[in-house]
Amino acid sequence: MRGMRVVIVALDGAQSLDVLGPVEVLQGASALAGPGGAYEVSVVAPSGGGTITLSNGLALSCGALPDPRRGAPIDTIIFAGGDGTRALSSEHPAVAWLRRAAPRARRVASVCTGALALAHAGLLDGRRATTHWAYCAALARAFPAVEVDPDPIYVRDGDIWTSAGVTAGMDLTLALVEDDLGSEVALEVARWLVLFLKRPGGQAQFSAGLAAQTAVREPLRELQAWMNDNLTADLSIAALAARACLSERQFARAWRAETGVTPAAYVEGLRVERARTLLEGGAAVDGAARGAGFGSAEVLRRVFHRRLGVGPAAYRERFCNNIDNEGQELVVSA
Repeated sequence: MRGMRVVIVALDGAQSLDVLGPVEVLQGASALAGPGGAYEVSVVAPSGGGTITLSNGLALSCGALPDPRRGAPIDTIIFAGGDGTRALSSEHPAVAWLRRAAPRARRVASVCTGALALAHAGLLDGRRATTHWAYCAALARAFPAVEVDPDPIYVRDGDIWTSAGVTAGMDLTLALVEDDLGSEVALEVARWLVLFLKRPGGQAQFSAGLAAQTAVREPLRELQAWMNDNLTADLSIAALAARACLSERQFARAWRAETGVTPAAYVEGLRVERARTLLEGGAAVDGAARGAGFGSAEVLRRVFHRRLGVGPAAYRERFCNNIDNEGQELVVSA
């Protein structure tokens, strides 16, 4: 019995992990499924296929875009992102093919800026979608009928799936595998690929450390370093302003100008990052809350749901690499 047919569309300049990440996940799931495999995967390109050059300079041999009316039905279409997708138009051969093939497929997905191809084909109109955080605003401007959500790693809206950039395509593909074959298979694939975890789609695309800028002024830059090492200390605006030898108003204005966020948002982001690290290391929710400087586990729960779209207990269950399949903490010998 043949596996589900998955067609990955790649253009010249495609981001290599946008293509090969999903391939590895699907091939891993097929290996676990046993004889016959779960998926039959092919990478295709317009203009009759042939060799395309990936974003890192490697050459990749691709098949031609298949006729959706012939051969085995296409179960899943995945459109990879990269330089080529950013130059697409609604008349591009790959978009025209997608417009014909999508109604015959069970589902359509995109990785990174592959969402632009889906948008040009009209598949995202009236739907919620995401893409790489750097291109969310451009997607929203060019396609006002699309509800662009810049935060999640991936979004499922019915039979349309879209993901953020690069490695998020592997998270999306693991979610496809989970949808098809169950969570145990998806988690086992993640373990074999040494991903350690399977991130939920609602998790934020990037961390507080990437979202905020490093201050230019020496006192504020030194304060940033001190804050990161003293998250359980009093980090109120009053305390921070006093440490910076500024009035609260001067401090708040200077901090926002230097980092792009308010002091409170910056502190909360640092504490969330610390709590995530503690939870991934096996800490209990109460311990993570104390260690990150949150007033209580309940405060941590509210902040996690607001920022990451998942509670700390669920985050720990999914991400902690010190817990075995039965949820028991592993004891590692010295």
